[in-house]
Amino acid sequence: MTTWTALTTLMGKPAADALGEAMERIEPAPTGVGVFEVEDDSGLWEVGGYFEGKPDVSALALLEATFGAKPFAISEVPETDWVAHVRRELAPVEAGRFFVYGSHDADQLPEGRVGLLIDAAMAFGTGHHGTTLGCLRAFDGLLEAGVTFEDVADIGCGTAVLAMAAARTTDASVIASDIDPVAVDVAEANMKANDMAGAVTCVAAAGFEEDALAAAAPFDLIFANILKGPLIMLAPDMAAHIKPSGHVILSGILNEQADEVIDVYARSGFNLVTRDEIVDWTTLTLRHGS
Repeated sequence: MTTWTALTTLMGKPAADALGEAMERIEPAPTGVGVFEVEDDSGLWEVGGYFEGKPDVSALALLEATFGAKPFAISEVPETDWVAHVRRELAPVEAGRFFVYGSHDADQLPEGRVGLLIDAAMAFGTGHHGTTLGCLRAFDGLLEAGVTFEDVADIGCGTAVLAMAAARTTDASVIASDIDPVAVDVAEANMKANDMAGAVTCVAAAGFEEDALAAAAPFDLIFANILKGPLIMLAPDMAAHIKPSGHVILSGILNEQADEVIDVYARSGFNLVTRDEIVDWTTLTLRHGS
């Protein structure tokens, strides 16, 4: 099916957010609206809408005038096999000892690296996003520092790439959970694709609300690559399910949100170990207790 895009730029996040909200109300309505910072330190933000039919040029012109945006660039997008496209475009990701790749790049796995196969069809957690990359780097840093693990949990696991990384590099018992049952199915499929069937226990759960998680606790390490809101809500549960001196690796945190997350976790007995920014996203490594 042919779709359309309408893209513009303007200065500043508040104006961009307001334009994005206004764009959602025009007719015909877009099927989706995205607001992104242009990563060139210019202060520009890009606002884009995706349409099933050609957008109303007059409505877009009114938005341009109202919000002081550049003229919208309207483009027709032909039908595309996006999985095939992503396979061509996504290069392997290197994070310390870890090498995350698609099956189309299997011949590029360097000798001595820990390979994690995540195909493009698995839509979330391929390793290319700054949050997943940050978690892998943080975990690699703990391994480099000689930290050992016996029990690991991956909360909000998505593709379970983090759980697989733990299972591949430690002798720990690893459990992965996600609130979305589809993600659990994806995680189990990825285990099989990596010849790791049964290496990680995969369960559907919201936070720690599952008997298998309670039985596996306490943990030496908890990954949680989700969002700021759920991370803050989970802080007391994190403290309740972590071993003394255990670590948590948290991401899904915008850079400007990191201080708040650190403060909340400090009140639950966690101390900051490392803080890593990758473009817009921060990954935190925290240790419980002194």
